[in-house]
Amino acid sequence: MDNEPQERLFRLPFKVPTFQGIKTLGVYLSGIFYALGFWTFLDAVLYSKHANASDVHVTFIDWIPFICSTFGMLIVSSIEKSRLLQGELHGDSAMGSSLGGMDSRMAWQARSILFFGFSLLAGGLSGSIVVLIIKFLVKDFTSYPTVGMGVNNVLGNICVLLSCIILWIAQNAEDEYSYSLTL
Repeated sequence: MDNEPQERLFRLPFKVPTFQGIKTLGVYLSGIFYALGFWTFLDAVLYSKHANASDVHVTFIDWIPFICSTFGMLIVSSIEKSRLLQGELHGDSAMGSSLGGMDSRMAWQARSILFFGFSLLAGGLSGSIVVLIIKFLVKDFTSYPTVGMGVNNVLGNICVLLSCIILWIAQNAEDEYSYSLTL
């Protein structure tokens, strides 16, 4: 080991454990969490339509947070992770070569889109919590079958958020045969 201080984000080195099928397992686990979240929300929708005896029903307002979370997950999952660090790998100065400026611009765009995706995820989760509070708790619909529709909305969005996090980690896990090159 050399005596140069390493630049890292965390004090303790964090490395995702690797084995042969970590990416596959992460993708499947992510899909399970998304399906669980979708089914939880769909259960509330179906209950509201067919078995609900109260005055409160699932409307389009209840769908908006889940739609935002789903779009956020799609955006975050479709960003190519290598684009996030491109400006740093080729020199982050736009004054240098035209390639360095283009890579820096591409990295900035990828980070902006990634921020937008995470904002949609956070907005979906917070929106479902707000719908739960305003639509159910403030209007004193606190008995379980009725308030369960709002709770299922929140749980569905939490599952979508967990699905996105697991997929992000799985996509960033290194294969046994891959290596990272830093200059």
